[in-house]
Amino acid sequence: MAAMLRGLVHVLAWSLATGAAVTLSWWGVHTVMAGTAYDPPRALPITAAGATTQESRPLASSTHRPPPAKSPSAKPSASPRRTSFAPSPSASAPAPDPNPSPSASGQVKSYDTDGGRVVFDLGPASATLVSATPGTGWSMQVWKTETWIRVEFTSGANRVSVICAWHDGPPHVDVGNY
Repeated sequence: MAAMLRGLVHVLAWSLATGAAVTLSWWGVHTVMAGTAYDPPRALPITAAGATTQESRPLASSTHRPPPAKSPSAKPSASPRRTSFAPSPSASAPAPDPNPSPSASGQVKSYDTDGGRVVFDLGPASATLVSATPGTGWSMQVWKTETWIRVEFTSGANRVSVICAWHDGPPHVDVGNY
């Protein structure tokens, strides 16, 4: 009986020590990770010749606000400012293209589709993708070359393709469902 009691005490001591070690480890990792957690990027990076993919997630909406007015004594900016559209309540804030085309005219056009929203800056001889936001439940892929940009939204067997091409004249946009 004493041997069984001693075995039970050893099992109980081992269980308590293991439980304490697991709890202490969890608390330490949780404390460190809580301070470093971040939200995933909301904008889709655009690459010159590559294709990228982004899944749709419901995100809190935000509103783009113009910068505060400058005082009359401030020097005027050498280049005009371009502001983006105010997003719909279900869309995340758009992000401008990090490498805008120098020939962009500032004529920004938005194309709302069943799969999401695409915004282009259409110039006289080229175009720039300003933003592309998939709708809830849709995923998205983007292809970009020197003469066209294609954004494809996918949800199951449904596909919506938005193509902006300018290889044979000024940019034109075609939207196709298939």
